[in-house]
Amino acid sequence: MKKIILGIETSCDETGVALVEASGGLRWTKFKVLKNLVASQIKIHEPFGGVVPNLAKREHLKNLPILWKRCQVSGVRCQDIDLIAVTVGPGLEPALWTGISFAKQIISNFQFPISKLVGTNHLEGHLYSFLLPRKTRSKFEDRRSKIFPAIALIVSGGHTVLLLMKDLKTWKKLGETRDDAVGEAFDKVARLLKLPYPGGPALEKLARLGNPAAIEFPRPMIHDKNFDFSFSGLKTSVLYFLREYPLGSHLETSPLLKITNADIAASFQKAAIEVLVKKTMRAALEFGAKSVMLSGGVAANKKLRSDMRQAIRKLNSDMRHRTSKLKRNMGYVKSNGRVNFLVAEQKYNTDNAVMIAAAGYMAYLRKKKYPLRANGNLDI
Repeated sequence: MKKIILGIETSCDETGVALVEASGGLRWTKFKVLKNLVASQIKIHEPFGGVVPNLAKREHLKNLPILWKRCQVSGVRCQDIDLIAVTVGPGLEPALWTGISFAKQIISNFQFPISKLVGTNHLEGHLYSFLLPRKTRSKFEDRRSKIFPAIALIVSGGHTVLLLMKDLKTWKKLGETRDDAVGEAFDKVARLLKLPYPGGPALEKLARLGNPAAIEFPRPMIHDKNFDFSFSGLKTSVLYFLREYPLGSHLETSPLLKITNADIAASFQKAAIEVLVKKTMRAALEFGAKSVMLSGGVAANKKLRSDMRQAIRKLNSDMRHRTSKLKRNMGYVKSNGRVNFLVAEQKYNTDNAVMIAAAGYMAYLRKKKYPLRANGNLDI
């Protein structure tokens, strides 16, 4: 039976409202996007070099009624909405409260039962983004046996988490960052390089012009046996490098050290991505994963997507060669099969209400109830 889900996202600096049609159950779920609206606040926060919580709250209050009014779909009445999924965390609490309050107001205006309102975990939104529709039909539709168990890497400005996902309702955290999230490290290094806001995309763009082998920045915890991450030391090493070779001085003019700002960006990006990829591949091998999932705002980084895809190809090639050798030496050997790479379309990696609608529907199916209050530190 199909259900219409209204998604509301206000965890940070983007206001999102979406209408999504959901069908299926916990064995397999399908989503159809009826409307997806996002209001960006980049211009508002740009002069400050980062997100100002109270300004974000003000903009959400202004944007939500406008987006709700625009979120009309032919053939779908407001009364037809089966569930309202609203982000309750993690995120900026002043921003989160605007979405929660607005969702409650809709419940009141249409005299819906409060049971229609589903508090939704923002990280679960990223996690379930691989289920969202693509322009081209996915070969994994209706083939969940080809996906699980999966290793899921969620990378954003506030989080870096590695999960073992057994099915659509069961997962286990393998590791997370012990200090800065990788997206936070990108933003901080971008500020050190005097790049415009938002820093992450600006750094990625600059890195395309640089030599990633110019500087050997550290790869924190890359050889540790656990699956945790640390990016604070990497960020600090860039800071120390820039103290020794200040921007705009001999960095770009010395014949002895012909290193540009683009080289610094590329070298930093290479170090950060290498840690993410190596740990993810090790987890995929150790837990016999059938797929690797990549999601979150940093998943929009083309270099990360490319390197992850290349590493998976190498992993598959190595497994084929190993299986072939065992067959020659021992006869028939059952192969673990091919590891697949799942990543959402670019528009669903950054914050949006479609993924919140999807996660809200999954929470409804799982009978998972998050309190309808803002929780800036909500975990997955």
